[in-house]
Amino acid sequence: ASDVLSHYSSASESASVIEEGEVADEQTAQEETEDKLKQCIDNLMEKSAKTRLAALESLRLGFSSRVLYEFLLERRFTVSDCLERSLRKGGGEEQAAAATVCALLCMQLGGGIEGEEGFKMLRPILSSILIDSCASLSARQSCARALGMCYLVKLSSVFSSCLFQDLLKSLGHLESVFMGAYPLGDGTLPSVKAGAPALHSAALQSWALLCTLCPASRINTILNIHLPHLHACLESSEVNFRIAVGETIALLYELGRDIDQFEYEDCDALCDSLKSLATDGNKHRAKNDRRKQRSIFREVLHYIENEDFTEEKIQFGIEAIYIDGWMRRKIYDAFKEVLESGVRHHLQFNPLLRDIFGLGPPLILDASVKASRISRTERHLFNSAAFKARTKLRNKVRDKRADVM
Repeated sequence: ASDVLSHYSSASESASVIEEGEVADEQTAQEETEDKLKQCIDNLMEKSAKTRLAALESLRLGFSSRVLYEFLLERRFTVSDCLERSLRKGGGEEQAAAATVCALLCMQLGGGIEGEEGFKMLRPILSSILIDSCASLSARQSCARALGMCYLVKLSSVFSSCLFQDLLKSLGHLESVFMGAYPLGDGTLPSVKAGAPALHSAALQSWALLCTLCPASRINTILNIHLPHLHACLESSEVNFRIAVGETIALLYELGRDIDQFEYEDCDALCDSLKSLATDGNKHRAKNDRRKQRSIFREVLHYIENEDFTEEKIQFGIEAIYIDGWMRRKIYDAFKEVLESGVRHHLQFNPLLRDIFGLGPPLILDASVKASRISRTERHLFNSAAFKARTKLRNKVRDKRADVM
């Protein structure tokens, strides 16, 4: 203990010096990121497809790891023009990367007029690629995700009749994609080409995300039309598509119950299907696939039978959000899929995400709060000292065991 305390006291002195430079380091890192992104935006206009693809990947990483509203505000038209060019004239890989950056750009600019200008420009080409059966599957998949995210951003901020009509049109486009996996007239599931299940899953997940934005009258129509077909799709041979279907069924149930005391007329058969998947032990399926499937379908089954939902806590900085329902999980998962490891940073600092999750404006910590927090360096040094002390103690015990033997 004395070793730990002595190491910790010296660590505190060095960490206090580091704490003073944190703000300056953060500002420097932001400036360096913006300088790199300026070059990436210029590279989007290059003739070389390889250069443009590398620039799109750098923009994806930059947009997902930082909040860049001020930087993008004055460059939004340039970036939107470049993305539209990549979507219209690029190959499948470039189109897929550009669609992902479209979603991130919309997320950075938020739901105001600035973001709406870019979305109006990009929405037609995103929809066109999505429904083009000759386009690359990966590009169509990315366009499906981008449309879902962009509508979520727009309609979470402002709801207009014009935008709602566009939403219904996009719902129809997404339905035309994943309904290719619906059962045929004789009740059998269609055979699909390689890669199609991933596209069906992406379209279904984005469609489910857009369902969270629909009014009650539309939800009733959706439940009546799609729930029986989704029930049949639980027999699909593709594990990821089955999971997407199961999560969508749970989400639709939640939306239906929020409107009224909704009950699916074939609920018993649905629960039997879910129980079968929740206890699936077929050896011809991969072990990890079986484990993941069982976990998800147990949750879906518990919710449909008893309205039970396992609450999840997402910690970021000194704050946290609670995922307490399927709709909230769907929205969080959509942001996480696009932002990847940057989702916690955006929850902390992006006003759009904070508004959607009801967190209020970004926190500004005063000196007393910052002083009470243990910095990463301080925590590392303390853990290192504790580890050394623990190792010494264990070595002494091991020596005694050796003497006894």
